Amino acid sequence: MDSKGRKVGLVVVAAALAAGVYGFSQISSKPAAVSIKSKPHYIAPKEAPKPGFNWVTHVVDGDTIDVDLNGKSERIRLIGIDTPETVDPRKPVQCFGREASNKTKGMLSGKQVRLEADPTQDDRDKYGRLLRYVFLEDGTNYNEWLVAQGYAHEYTYNIPYKYQAEFKDAEHKARDSDKGLWSPNTCNGITK
Repeated sequence: MDSKGRKVGLVVVAAALAAGVYGFSQISSKPAAVSIKSKPHYIAPKEAPKPGFNWVTHVVDGDTIDVDLNGKSERIRLIGIDTPETVDPRKPVQCFGREASNKTKGMLSGKQVRLEADPTQDDRDKYGRLLRYVFLEDGTNYNEWLVAQGYAHEYTYNIPYKYQAEFKDAEHKARDSDKGLWSPNTCNGITK
């Protein structure tokens, strides 16, 4: 290569380095705002939800969902229930966990739900998830329905909650009827 070719090559390399340094200096230490529409598994709302309702954009597992709250994704942990684990990296998949997760995916993915806070409980759990009851469009309390169908245990965290009596009654009926995780053919109530 002649000296003219080397000079051109050096100029190109210098320009590339300068552009890279300039571009790198423009990188902010603040995280970029990410639209929830770019999240994996996000189900885009079809239209504006009914007044008082929100679109379910992702189902994490049987008792945790993501909803679109005014264009922002919020993770919701259902109050008063506990479904067997499927996604906790510290635990193996528990008995009836896949069934509970698949049921919630089938019932809630891409659907509109109404969320209800409980003044007897914290607004968020220690993981930052909103704590809510989830109601279907027909008025069904989905948290209670999961317990009644044997997909979840009634779960009281720390202090009693608004619908505790109803959830405990639903669990007793599911257990007495051998529904879901209470069946001797599945977990017989032992999901750990």
